[in-house]
Amino acid sequence: MMGFQQIDSTNVAEVGGKGVHLGELSRIDGIRVPDGFCVTTDAFQRIVAEAPSIDAQLDLLSRVRPDDRAEIRTLSADVRRVVEGVAMPDDLVAAIGESLARLGDDASYAVRSSATAEDLPTASFAGQQDSYLNIVGLAEILRHVRRCWASLFTERAVTYRLRNGFDHRKVRMAVVVQRMVFPDAAGILFTADPVTSNRKIATVEAGWGLGEALVSGLVSGDVYTVRDDQVVATTVAAKPRSVQASPEGGTQEVPVEPQRQTRPALTDAQVVHLVRLGRRIEAHFGRPQDIEWCLAGDEFHIVQSRPITTLFPVPVTDDQDNHLYVSVGHQQMMTDAMKPLGLSLWQLTTPRPMHEAGGRLFVDVAPILATPAGRANLIGTLGRSDPLIRDALQSVVDRGDFLRSLPDDDSGGAPAGGPPATIETDPSVVTELIRRGQESVATLRREIQGLSGPALLDFILADIAELKRVLFDPRSIQVIMAGMEAAWWLNDHLETWLGEKNAADVLTQSVPHNVTSEMGLALLDVADAIRPYADVVAFLQRVADEGREGDGFLDELTGLPGGREARDAIRSYLDEYGMRCTGEIDITRTRWSERPATLVPSILGNVRNFEPGAGKRRFEQGRQEALRKEEDLLTRLRALPDGEQKAEETKRMIDRVRTFAGYREYPKYGMVSRYFVYKQALLREADRLVQSGVLREKDAIFFLRFEELREVVRTDDVDAELILERREAFRSYEALTPPRVLTSDGEAVTGRYLRDDAPPGALVGLPVSAGTVEGRARVVLDMAQADLDAGDILVTTYTDPSWTPLFVSVAGLVTEVGGLMTHGAVIAREYGLPAVVGVEQATRLIRDGQRIRVHGTDGYVELLD
Repeated sequence: MMGFQQIDSTNVAEVGGKGVHLGELSRIDGIRVPDGFCVTTDAFQRIVAEAPSIDAQLDLLSRVRPDDRAEIRTLSADVRRVVEGVAMPDDLVAAIGESLARLGDDASYAVRSSATAEDLPTASFAGQQDSYLNIVGLAEILRHVRRCWASLFTERAVTYRLRNGFDHRKVRMAVVVQRMVFPDAAGILFTADPVTSNRKIATVEAGWGLGEALVSGLVSGDVYTVRDDQVVATTVAAKPRSVQASPEGGTQEVPVEPQRQTRPALTDAQVVHLVRLGRRIEAHFGRPQDIEWCLAGDEFHIVQSRPITTLFPVPVTDDQDNHLYVSVGHQQMMTDAMKPLGLSLWQLTTPRPMHEAGGRLFVDVAPILATPAGRANLIGTLGRSDPLIRDALQSVVDRGDFLRSLPDDDSGGAPAGGPPATIETDPSVVTELIRRGQESVATLRREIQGLSGPALLDFILADIAELKRVLFDPRSIQVIMAGMEAAWWLNDHLETWLGEKNAADVLTQSVPHNVTSEMGLALLDVADAIRPYADVVAFLQRVADEGREGDGFLDELTGLPGGREARDAIRSYLDEYGMRCTGEIDITRTRWSERPATLVPSILGNVRNFEPGAGKRRFEQGRQEALRKEEDLLTRLRALPDGEQKAEETKRMIDRVRTFAGYREYPKYGMVSRYFVYKQALLREADRLVQSGVLREKDAIFFLRFEELREVVRTDDVDAELILERREAFRSYEALTPPRVLTSDGEAVTGRYLRDDAPPGALVGLPVSAGTVEGRARVVLDMAQADLDAGDILVTTYTDPSWTPLFVSVAGLVTEVGGLMTHGAVIAREYGLPAVVGVEQATRLIRDGQRIRVHGTDGYVELLD
């Protein structure tokens, strides 16, 4: 047994998350915590040891799929029966009895589970195990302690652990026994707004009687919103029922007298006092808290506090200024969490300072938004790409009290989009840039060979300067800007002159030198090499079904008729594009060359859905369609007043966009090619560190920042605890959804589409590729699991270049994240696919298999069934 006064943050292994928090709470000056004690995990371990059949049952549980509810129900019930049936040792019964005698034998107690992975900063298991209230007498306390132990194996607790990767054997159970408070009112205090995540806003929910009425959903509570020690909003709910202690033990529902049902449970003064207590608790734990409280007489009692794990973290700064952060991931089509090595390498690559939070990167735009010219440039530039970011930024600017306001100066009005596009329309400019980029990567591959130890890390750090030189070559930026500006000119002028929306979408189909669209078409050629050989197709289908790791299956192909040709075609493709993968800006992500089976579903889809030669035909069809569109537009323009001049200007812009638009995809291809060379060399170094006993696993290097890895390589010494801590943090970050815009108060600012032209019920987004298409929605979250037929519409969270092989099979595209010039939009236009991006929660609101209609010209999606 451990009394609350004996417990602090070091005792989580003995008393679990809930027990530790109660021990910590009891140490905070001015915080009243009902007294109690914990039955430690050692007691639970003894009970499990005396029931050896549990070991075999846990083996079975660990192998169950998280979605196999029937098997989980059966196995978890078996484990609970065994745990509840085990007799407690006499010395344990005596110890619990002594602790009760100290607190009062005849008092009422709450008996609550406290698992070792519960209520921790990186994983809140709130509600996964059970609590029992108003328990009286030693015999009943003992019975409910056993029930708490057994509740570690409820269906919901087992399912939660399976889904979140927690080992059943490593999660142990302590039990909290705490004196009951019989309150007039009770409820929850969130020290950060649970909806907006704003850390400066606290929310209090309150109801009559015990808090279980609110937790269970029996009644809605009053809601009070507090900012700066003031109640700024109050919603008083009807509270017809409450939960009270039952004279026989346990609790009961009772009606509330009519005159009290709509009376506020708390006064404003009480709410402000409670929030001040909450701020004291928050300061002690160092993060926003979800606090359970009771009001008995005039005193607040705190019965539990846990971290709010759903809040997106705020970037850490060393000042008290207001900051406004824009998500880098929403610009780069990579909203997944990144590992520390990936974050640090990206920060070394980019010239702009970036802040980290939740495994993502953000840029603080508050300094730019401080001046009128800066606001106009930034909001205008980002608004073209992502209207939701534009609206979110504008809404913060319009508040007038969050951002500084400064007059324009020479720097504030600098264009946000780089140098002006004063470059001649010359195809040789593009081919020369590509040649120089290829030569630079070839030089890297040659010079990095044979390097190891500190020399390797020093070489990579020096080579990043060459990467930046190529990536941010002013000539390269001019080409990209020239293509974008030509597209904008065409769309603006042709809509004004001819009423033609998004005309550049068709005009940019099948442009030359688009390495990403060429990558998708090249996979059609791979399918051509495989299609004639039925045994090869059947073998690859088994590879896809088994989800193979590594590239061993490629060598197995050679024993089949046509297998050598198939292997060579796939390997040739990987030589050209194998450095790509989903989330490729993170160097730690698994590349196609490392797991070629990722491509097999796409190859099989191409075999099934296309005839031989489809790649070349598809490119030529797009080129001819663009030419026909050009001829049509120029003919119509010549019929207008000043038509010859309009046609001549338009022709110049069409030539310009077709000359330069394809190159936009190339710098990222060069960067990712370079990243893969770095990664291969670093993994060889990781092998050396594992063999010498410095690291336990190769992938441990992914959880070190580049400079930290450099130091580990230099000293052959690593902080193993740091790597473990980073692994756990990354797992928690994976479950978070990053906001597009985040304030330093922690508020996730949500933008809106300021439009009313979509039909009722339609999902609104950003139109990025013209046309309308109707078909079956395929909601795909993992490219390796894609099963697409011709005519399907791809619905996913985001697409980066690695998704391009799927684009050749589908008829349309819908994504949750994206902008006008992001990769998915560019390739959709290249392939002539109607596309709408930036559709909030598209993967949840659209069902897999549902028929939908994508309006790529107007930017909305209709759900047809």
